[in-house]
Amino acid sequence: MELDNAVKFFQGKTILITGATGFLAKGTTLTFSLQSQRLQPNVNKLYLLVRASNNKSATQRLYDEIVSTELFKILRNNWGSKFDALISSRVKAVAGDISFENLGLDDSELREEMRKKIQIIVNVAASTDFGERYDDALGINTFGAFNVLNFGKKCDKLKLFLHISTAYVCGEETGIILEKGENLKRRNDINIFEEKRLAEEQLSQLQNQCIPDKAITSSMKEFGLERAKMNGWPNTYVFTKAMGEMLLGKFKGDLPLVIIRPTIIASTYKQPFPGWIEGVRTMDVVLVNYGKGKLTCFPGNLNSAVDVIPVDMVVNAMVVAMEVHYAQHQYSCETIYHVGTSSKNPLKLSDLRNLGHYYFTKNPWMDTNGQKVEVGKLRVVSTINRFFLYMKIKYVLPLKGLQRVAEERGIDLAEFNFDSRSIDWEDYIMNSHIPGLLNQGLL
Repeated sequence: MELDNAVKFFQGKTILITGATGFLAKGTTLTFSLQSQRLQPNVNKLYLLVRASNNKSATQRLYDEIVSTELFKILRNNWGSKFDALISSRVKAVAGDISFENLGLDDSELREEMRKKIQIIVNVAASTDFGERYDDALGINTFGAFNVLNFGKKCDKLKLFLHISTAYVCGEETGIILEKGENLKRRNDINIFEEKRLAEEQLSQLQNQCIPDKAITSSMKEFGLERAKMNGWPNTYVFTKAMGEMLLGKFKGDLPLVIIRPTIIASTYKQPFPGWIEGVRTMDVVLVNYGKGKLTCFPGNLNSAVDVIPVDMVVNAMVVAMEVHYAQHQYSCETIYHVGTSSKNPLKLSDLRNLGHYYFTKNPWMDTNGQKVEVGKLRVVSTINRFFLYMKIKYVLPLKGLQRVAEERGIDLAEFNFDSRSIDWEDYIMNSHIPGLLNQGLL
């Protein structure tokens, strides 16, 4: 199928996108509603659901966090004075929250307008922190998706529900994993509404103990990880995303449902220009810290694939899938697409290591003193035990050796102390650190 034909399909369509200020949603907004350098998809109306106190604040977020970004600068330059009129006519920011029933839409008139006009819903909203609080992750990734579906079933003209999931909902199984009807790993063993009750009960118990909010957050994160691992998933994010899929599959009725499961989403490959990205994303933490000279060793298998997919390719897959499956009520279909690279064009960890070394050797990072940071080739160890052994040899043993040499030479370690266990944090913060900041005029 020609992508140009697929995008022309959107002419005259009214679409709701959740999670509108997120990385993937911005790329989706661009493709669906605006003129790129190659196409003019004339979308009738694009509703963007944005967390905000009211629609005025939502509109402000639209301009501050979406329209004013680098992604839209080329389009603004192309359209010139017509750009703001284009945004105003095609895009409407809506204050809402998918963790609430009816998406938290307080404006009943607007809610009714959307219910009568929306033809496609694209649920991009997600809590992507792998260690998120369990109650928050359930509220967005699981029951948030359920709330969006229930709102969609009230829309008179809705012909397609597209949900963005993750390729890692299968849990920690290996090899080729077949989709067995509606079943995901251990689906029949999970009572999703019971998981919600357990999270609410845990939160209530913690709140009744009158402990600090930070402690509550930490406990709820640990509880989510505990529930995930107990049920066979490695972290809270993929567990709650999997349960979201389960609810959609069970309660979709005859609504055509398309689930897109991307792997690790990275910067744009080509559209609207190469290299657009926001924030330091999953694998970028490794690259940035390596470039800064802070990361010299990493646990992994050099032959394993780093399954990365550019964000514009994910959006393109979404576009084609919507054109193919739009208005297939007669089939009551649920279609799942994995979008990744490892099966056809894998990026090996060895490739990423070599490319990173080549890049930062050719384009060294400049430190705060304006000096070039020299990097060696990243050491990759194949097992976690070897990684810990490397860390012990490189860092722990030299520190112990330094301490022993100091003792043998009669150096007063009380005067030249580097044992962090001796720190009295209250005394240090109250009597040293904060007063020192104040004296330097930093606070």
